[in-house]
Amino acid sequence: MVEHETIAGEIERLGIVVIIPTYNNEKTLKRVLDGVLLYTADVIVVNDGSTDTTPTILKQYPQIEVITSARNQGKGMALRRGIKWARARHFQYAITIDSDGQHYPSDIPAFVDAIAQASHPILLIGSRNMDQDAVPRKSSFGNKFSNFWYWFETGIKLTDTQSGFRAYPLRVIPQKYYTRKFEFEIEIIVRAAWRGVDVQNIPIQVLYDPQERVSHFRPFKDFTRISILNTVLVFLTFFYILPRNFFWSFKKKRWSDFVKENILGSTDSPLKKALSIGLGVFMGIAPFWGFQTAITITLAVFLRLNKVLAFISSNISFAPLIPLVIYASLVVGSLAYPSSTTVQLDGVSLETVQSHIWQYIIGSFILASAMAVLIGSFSYFFIKLYRQKPVSAQ
Repeated sequence: MVEHETIAGEIERLGIVVIIPTYNNEKTLKRVLDGVLLYTADVIVVNDGSTDTTPTILKQYPQIEVITSARNQGKGMALRRGIKWARARHFQYAITIDSDGQHYPSDIPAFVDAIAQASHPILLIGSRNMDQDAVPRKSSFGNKFSNFWYWFETGIKLTDTQSGFRAYPLRVIPQKYYTRKFEFEIEIIVRAAWRGVDVQNIPIQVLYDPQERVSHFRPFKDFTRISILNTVLVFLTFFYILPRNFFWSFKKKRWSDFVKENILGSTDSPLKKALSIGLGVFMGIAPFWGFQTAITITLAVFLRLNKVLAFISSNISFAPLIPLVIYASLVVGSLAYPSSTTVQLDGVSLETVQSHIWQYIIGSFILASAMAVLIGSFSYFFIKLYRQKPVSAQ
């Protein structure tokens, strides 16, 4: 009892509220509520349009806050409503726990301890042992699938990204959301990570009892929703998040410091630097108009190349050289894909490119490849020579 009182005091001090979304979980709801109330009376239950005896059960707990939806809107909407309510009451953290009985309220102290020890806002996700026999194979597979895409979209490796037992730092997570169903729990942790929030797993217990557990996850519909969301998130990762992060780091330093640290003083091998330059040159000449920077930085990140060198090299097609690059591409393209008309340098225009589109596309890729190899090779030997240059005595 003393331990419960100690945890309750910490929960109040840290400004924590517990949110329980529920939909037709009459078999397990009471047990979950009784377990949570051992630690805190700051509880929000979001009744997402239940049609069973849930309203009757909730009437037995006048000390908790109940938000009721007239119809079932989805777990994501239930959590969104609970988080909005908690924010309006100035809570700092919201611990969410499912009402289907798979989570143990006795794990709440572990979340509280982790929050208390953290020196900065932290988002915690309960990590379940998904290898035990009672766990359905589809749940285990779904979790591994989700873990992979979360790592792909954020660079953060987690052991469990689907658990509903979580702690959200309410002041630093996004305030506006776009999803309404199960996919919401993916959206919120990905976008929180993109904002720089520290996302970590914390070990928890799990109970899968087929006799009493009711799952509302619809494999086909919900998996489709999750897949669509991941497609959107991957697109944003490639074309917004990675370039944005690069430019943020770029702006934090002076140009001279950036060159010294990332080019001259970089510990990357000459080969890695040369490959980075070659990638940038290729992307700068290849016909990826408007997307060169985003694609270059993204590829440099995933290929573990030097992002700065790749970015700088991709600007080989800066304004004064663009007509020359296009003309050279058309000339090279006409050799591989002959045309009945010839193009003069002073006649290069958008209309010219449109009328010789295949020559331009084929030629630009050939030219990009050749220049990437040529400049990359020259850079390799130059960097090797620079490294071997003796340092003068002070």
